[in-house]
This record gives sequence, structure tokens and C-alpha cells, in this order.
Amino acid sequence: MSGNNHNMIVARGVVCGKCRHRLSIPTTNSTEVKCPTCNNMNPIPNYEQFGNKDRSIQKLIVKAKEKISGNNLSSSQKPDSLNKKPSPLSSSSETRPAGKRALLIGVTYKRKHKLKGTINDVKSMRELLILNLGFKEENILVLTEQETEPELIPTKKNILKSLEWLVKGCQAGDSLVFYFSGHGISQPDFEGDERDGFAENICPVDFMTEGMIVDNDINSTIVWPLKKGVTLHAIVDACHSGTVLDLEHVYNRQEKKWDDNSPLSGNARKHPDGGLAISLSACLDNQVAADTTAFTGKTMNGAMTFLLIKIMKKYHGATYGDLLDLMHEELEKANESRCFAEKIFKQITKNMLLQKPQISASKPFDVYKEHFVL
Repeated sequence: MSGNNHNMIVARGVVCGKCRHRLSIPTTNSTEVKCPTCNNMNPIPNYEQFGNKDRSIQKLIVKAKEKISGNNLSSSQKPDSLNKKPSPLSSSSETRPAGKRALLIGVTYKRKHKLKGTINDVKSMRELLILNLGFKEENILVLTEQETEPELIPTKKNILKSLEWLVKGCQAGDSLVFYFSGHGISQPDFEGDERDGFAENICPVDFMTEGMIVDNDINSTIVWPLKKGVTLHAIVDACHSGTVLDLEHVYNRQEKKWDDNSPLSGNARKHPDGGLAISLSACLDNQVAADTTAFTGKTMNGAMTFLLIKIMKKYHGATYGDLLDLMHEELEKANESRCFAEKIFKQITKNMLLQKPQISASKPFDVYKEHFVL
């Protein structure tokens, strides 16, 4: 072999026009190459001369390399932001017209903590608010890991800042929505104000380093500031989320009554400043919530989020009680059809198979008379 072979490349399909000998093309800027067999000079082709078939092959190679490297989205192909610019966070006005405002958070996490349905949940919830419930895009703040602006990534710091944004300057007539799809964790209560001895928390994307957001902090941030005439709905699709807002009344569906969830410590405040807070949770405090394809067969979704949106679109003006009953019925049907791989799931969750959505509120009301309106 020639000592210059390190400067040569072999072009598949390029042969001498005279003797048909396969040619090696120099990597220099030469426009011709000499055939070593017959000494015929041959023009060096470029990619344009290979035709559409070879260009298609080149494109496939590029795509394959991008997929392997994990960089298969060009800058023009990155997911569009779910926030309308400028970001709602940029508004510094303390006062604003009464209306509807929403904070939607979906956390995917990474590696062993990864959830695949949270982005779908946020997109579906945002669409419902805009198309069916009269929310304006500019009044909806979305935090997901797909956003490119650093302040819109669901870190602990950003979530807390966004919770403050949600209730800032609230006034009579406001309808506020806090939605969270992600991991939830129950841990021993160190404040002494939980009746069951456990605090319920949500996990930001950086919870392994920065810690969780505890229920006491959620309560003080978005429940305390609610003025008279303001209604907040929290929809939390996470494990152990039953009383994640620490509201003082929990609806007992079996006995059709409200149970007392007020803090054991007389000095602990859990109530709003005259407004109303209502929380719809994916499951009880001691249960897990499913991220599943059971209802679509294709896309991953939080079970509670999927059912909530489905029922709201089908039954306009459903009461809180109707909504709760319908979700329970759908989950029971899914369980009976073994959509959740019942036998395996029971082993994992120690027979806590069915997640049971739960309603809690800052004050009791007739769930079968009041309509679920956001």
C-alpha cells in the first residue's frame, strides 16, 4: 500500500471511465484523478452528481447519527414553548382585571425517576383551559423541562416563584388554577400539625439536590393570600397527593360527609384570607397514582388527568360529587379489565391497587349541588 493512503478516500460507485477500475480519490482539492491501471484522467464527482438516491442515503445517515447521539432535534425542530411571550412572569403589576389565571407544571425527571406522561398531561390541561373554559394564553404559565427559558424549568426555586405569581394581586372574581403532574412523596411530619403524622410533598425536577416542596409551604403560598371572592382550584396528579394543600376539610365519599383535617397545633394556620380553596387530588395520602397508557393504548397520561378532562368534556356542568363518582367508576372499570396489570401491581403496592381521587376544601359545601367550574 502506498504511503499516501492516509490522504485517500474510497468513493463507492466511482470507477474509471475507460477501464472501469475502482478509483481512490485524494482528499485534496483536485478536480481530476488518474487511474493507476490505464493512466486515464477522470473528473472527480461531487455529491450533487450522485443523484437523489445517494442524497437520500446521506440524509438517512445524518438522521441515524443524530438519533444515536440524542441530538435529533435541530433548533428549528425543538418543541414550541407552551408559554405566550412575553412570559406571564414578566408582569410586575400588583393590580389587574379580575379574571382567570393558571399555573401548569409537568415534571418528567430523568433516569429511574422518569415519568413519560407529564408533558402530555400539561398540554391536554392547557388545551382544555383555552378551548373549553375561557382562559387566555397570556394568563397561563407553564413550567416543563421542554421550555428553553431557565425561569420556566420546574426547579424548586422556579415553582415557588410561580406559585407566588399565581396568587399575586388576586381580587374578588378571580378564578385561579394550580395544576401539577409529577412525583409526590409522603414523609413523617416534623411540624406536629398533621393528623395522620405525615406531610405530603411534591417533587421539583431538582428535588434530589434542593429538596421537596412541602405541603405547609404550598398552603402558606397559595392558600393564605386568597381574598374574599377568589376561588383557587388545585389539581394534583401525583402519588400521596390527597391532602397536599393541607386544606382543613376532606370529603369522605363513602360516608358522604366532610372529615375534619384541621391542624392539631392550634397555632398552625391553614385557611385562606376569605377566599375559597378546593383541591382535587389523584389519590389518597397513602396511595400511588398511575402514569399509564391504559386509557388510550398509545400515549402515556396521568390516569386522573386523563379521566378529569374526558369527563369535563363529556358532562358539561357536572357537580363535584358527580365528577368524583365518575372518576372512581372509570378507574374501577380499568382495574376489572386488568389494564393496570393487577397481579403485578398488587405485589408492588401491597394491595393498594386502586387510586382513589379525593376532594378537599378550605370550607365544606354540598358536592352534589355545586358545579365544578374553573
